Amino acid sequence: MPVESKNMGFLEGLTILDLASVGPAARASRILADYGMNVIKVAPVAAKGAKQIDPVFHAYGAGRGMKKIRADLKSEEGREVIYKLAANVDVIMESYRPGVASRLGVGYDDIKKVNPSIVYCSTSGYGQDGPYAQWAGHDINYLAIGGFLACSGRDSEGRPAIPGATVADSAGGGMHAAMAIISALLNRFRNNEGAYLDVAATDGVLSLMSLYLDQYTATGVETRPNEAVLTGAYGWYSVYKTKDGGAVSVGAIEPHFFKNLCRLLELEQYSDCQYDRSIQDEMKAALQKKFLTAERDHWTELLAGENTCVAPVLSIAEVVEDKHLQSRNSFMKAVHPSEGEFSQLAPILAGCERKKAVHQVQAAGLTNTDEVLRAAGFEKEEIIRLINSGGVE
Repeated sequence: MPVESKNMGFLEGLTILDLASVGPAARASRILADYGMNVIKVAPVAAKGAKQIDPVFHAYGAGRGMKKIRADLKSEEGREVIYKLAANVDVIMESYRPGVASRLGVGYDDIKKVNPSIVYCSTSGYGQDGPYAQWAGHDINYLAIGGFLACSGRDSEGRPAIPGATVADSAGGGMHAAMAIISALLNRFRNNEGAYLDVAATDGVLSLMSLYLDQYTATGVETRPNEAVLTGAYGWYSVYKTKDGGAVSVGAIEPHFFKNLCRLLELEQYSDCQYDRSIQDEMKAALQKKFLTAERDHWTELLAGENTCVAPVLSIAEVVEDKHLQSRNSFMKAVHPSEGEFSQLAPILAGCERKKAVHQVQAAGLTNTDEVLRAAGFEKEEIIRLINSGGVE
């Protein structure tokens, strides 16, 4: 079986010490590892029955391109390891509730003493300060506070529908953290100074909602479901059921795309009425009636390639098998020692190496502690002492 490629990544030669487990920080680590950064995951020692979640074997790229150690941050020996590692890394990331990292002795001020140029990233739901800073939360809560849910479609009972992806964790937090870290590293290269980054997933959601927030603050016009172009007010920006129980997405915003859609659907009576609010309900009904006359794949074949801004709604299983995504090497193989071979999302962001060899997944109970500590300058006797003390596993 071929070994994983050693081609240079954009961030190769840089190292991040990740004290987090799941959520936005795990998304950020995945992105940074895919760009070549050396990621060292720090988990609690198993012997202490720590609360931190161990992700399922296939989550977050199944540890691809990462190393793992276990350290007891409540012990002197565990903190000794973190300080020595921190002195030689470029980035530290944590996702404790605000204030906890400092109480453990691994906060920014503690780490800055051993590495003044460290880029230290704290990820949280609501930020390190403010009235909500200590609130517990998850993706749906940050989307709620940021206005995302209020602008989303409604379920059958009129409630904001639960999104089909963890938008706040992935984009609002993970991509947010990765961009902030890379920006801070660029600044460090120019000015030889570190940075403290307060990455709040809710702030990231606000950035995603900027079109609607800026519209309201500038004009007083509030965006609601079915009242704006992008929230379903018009028939030509919506999702329609098809005869076989499938669905197609329609996003014919530009007039020439809309005219093409009307022509191919034989609904040209609407061609010159695209923005006429008075007939949108009628237009939606006509479009739905038409799409119910044939299967999803028929409409995809007829419309998608004809400048109509139409695409099929694919299930997760269909996404994995989609010919376009397969042609772009969007998926790769991995092998787990007990779960066997499976497919996983490849490093698909621009600039990452998509054509990677099979990823050999490390068993959940194993760590790379000896390798990581040796690389950090610990002698064999020191490593044995630290393991015997329970400070690391």
